[in-house]
Amino acid sequence: MDRRRFLASAAVALALPLRRAKAAEVTLRIHHFLSPRSTAQLRFLEPWAERVTQQSDGRIEVQIFPAMQLGGAPPGLYDQARDGTVDLVWTLPASTPGRFPSTEAFELPFMPASAEANSQAIMEFGTKHLKEEFAETQPIVWFAHDPGLLHTVSKPVRTRADLQGLRIRFPTRLLGETLAALGATPVGMPIPEVPQALQQGVIDGAAMPWEVVPALKVHELTRHHTAMAGARGLYTTTFVFTMNKARYESLPDDLRAVIDANSGLELAKEVGRAWDENAALGLAAAQSIPGSEFHSIAPDELESWKELTRPVVDSWIRQVGERGLDGEALIAEAGALIAKYAGG
Repeated sequence: MDRRRFLASAAVALALPLRRAKAAEVTLRIHHFLSPRSTAQLRFLEPWAERVTQQSDGRIEVQIFPAMQLGGAPPGLYDQARDGTVDLVWTLPASTPGRFPSTEAFELPFMPASAEANSQAIMEFGTKHLKEEFAETQPIVWFAHDPGLLHTVSKPVRTRADLQGLRIRFPTRLLGETLAALGATPVGMPIPEVPQALQQGVIDGAAMPWEVVPALKVHELTRHHTAMAGARGLYTTTFVFTMNKARYESLPDDLRAVIDANSGLELAKEVGRAWDENAALGLAAAQSIPGSEFHSIAPDELESWKELTRPVVDSWIRQVGERGLDGEALIAEAGALIAKYAGG
């Protein structure tokens, strides 16, 4: 053996002890719709994958495919998990309006507190109310983001009058109805399209939480940022991280136990806290932009907003009632759970 081949072989031999103790027996593929630099990937999916790999002693390998790299469109993610096209997905139930009606109790106007509180609340709620709606897959965790607010390019929003006719991007059908009730012109579009739409003047502003603002550079494209006074925000969006049921059930008992150990309420709390921490970074990023202005809908004005949007809530109660659900009870329970985890 010549010296070059000897050194190469020695290098390989030295590297071998750094490999996992056991070869992977199972490879799980996660698919999601945001970038690899998003909070979802960096603060949630990658740590989750690392823990699962470590706790399985390397027998489970997890691969993450962001930005719809495996094909399809975001509204199809849940069905990719259901059908086994991929093993796990992180997605928004609101991407398929009306399919998961009980989750919408958290997406009604003026419900949310912090992401940590919202996430624990919907996870506890989910164990009681959501299993049937998500029965085609194996949910790992439900959670929800920090309170969404309004970001506008040139016009400040302090009152309902300021909203009249503004073209505002919305993420959920209920927020679209809420904005319409307040006099805005709601515009639906996937969140990755928002920056270009703001730049080109297709929309006048967007509704989104602070957490996602820096990733999309929305703080650089908008000047005005409007939150709600008090302890509750304008809206939140619910998320689900879920697994193909057959894939989950096919795992050996000990590997399935690893997945179970990384599911549920503690995971919801952890993810919610990460969202809140990144929300603080998003606010700080906006505050660093010269000329940025921050507004709050005053309590008296906010009460008029709630009154004007009450028909959105009443309509939702009627809609879910037609499907055999007690909407008033779901709203009451969602609100009580948010208050429980928010401390009031």
